[in-house]
Amino acid sequence: MTEKLNKQMFLEKVFDYEKNREWKYEGELPALIDFWAPWCGPCRMIAPVLEELSEEYKGRVHIYKVNTDEEQELGAVFGIRSIPSLLFVPKEGQPKMAVGALPKEALKDAIEKELLAENLKEN
Repeated sequence: MTEKLNKQMFLEKVFDYEKNREWKYEGELPALIDFWAPWCGPCRMIAPVLEELSEEYKGRVHIYKVNTDEEQELGAVFGIRSIPSLLFVPKEGQPKMAVGALPKEALKDAIEKELLAENLKEN
């Protein structure tokens, strides 16, 4: 299941931008964060795909959702101008943003490349 984040949960689980100037990911697993809104057609199209991926990558990648209508501050912090916007957050290094509703295979490729590639190097 994808997990809905509000500001407080985001500060605890992803990045405490109120304390830190430099990016510091707070989570134990890499994450994919979907910035979306209920009125957005493409957002509703990828929602079931993200649910499937959250099951497929359970225990390896967290998949979070941020409703930009309810959490406008989080949208502003990341400069979200269009939705869906997907933030790929590796355990180490800087996050990367992708804009638009990507097909499932493209999302899987991005998860493997951006979030899990470092695990492949370790093994």
